[in-house]
Amino acid sequence: MNNKKINFRELDINNIGGWPRQAQLLFCGIVAFVILVIGWSLVVRGQQKELGGLQAQEADLKSEFATKQGRAANLEPLKQQLDQMKQQLQQMLRQLPSKTEMPDLIVDVSQTALATGIQNDLFQPGQETKKDFYAEKPITLRMVGTYHQFGAFVSGVASLPRVVIMTMHDISLKPKNETPGARIGGNTPLELSGTVKTYRYLDEEEAAQSAAPATAGGAAAAPAPAQGGN
Repeated sequence: MNNKKINFRELDINNIGGWPRQAQLLFCGIVAFVILVIGWSLVVRGQQKELGGLQAQEADLKSEFATKQGRAANLEPLKQQLDQMKQQLQQMLRQLPSKTEMPDLIVDVSQTALATGIQNDLFQPGQETKKDFYAEKPITLRMVGTYHQFGAFVSGVASLPRVVIMTMHDISLKPKNETPGARIGGNTPLELSGTVKTYRYLDEEEAAQSAAPATAGGAAAAPAPAQGGN
């Protein structure tokens, strides 16, 4: 066996075929190693980065799936809760006066004011306006009474059989006879003027008619408010 030591300085790089067998094998091994290193750098490392990105994407998708799965698990209870809220809303709306009860209710409000001693100088119901699921009716009024009489009026309205919701708009309350320096007491005549709005619920037919113009672009919305007598 030839164990002669190879002197790489004596080898001609341009004549690799003339190198000793051992030198040729060593050179081929070095070249193969360099190729493997370059291949790993160019291919394997890029694939590792891609793999890392895919693993991160997988973690994000798992997290998103877990979130959506939790929402899906809670969807049915939320639907039941929404149905209960709708039923409660309908029950509350049913406590408001209906279309047929509205005229009598307005009369009851006016009579309640008279019963407490309030003077109705003006009590004029206006045109009704329909909303999504209710209708509002403005009442222009001008009343004269004392502080205690107005308190009794509010209490009397609250005691009516039907729930009466009244909101005040541009309301003014001032002494009937404004005397400079006069002291306002419990029996001082006060004038209350402005507009209040009272509300009623829409029945199913009215609600459907109110929703139809909105779907069609509002073309048929004008005739609806003509209902609801003064």
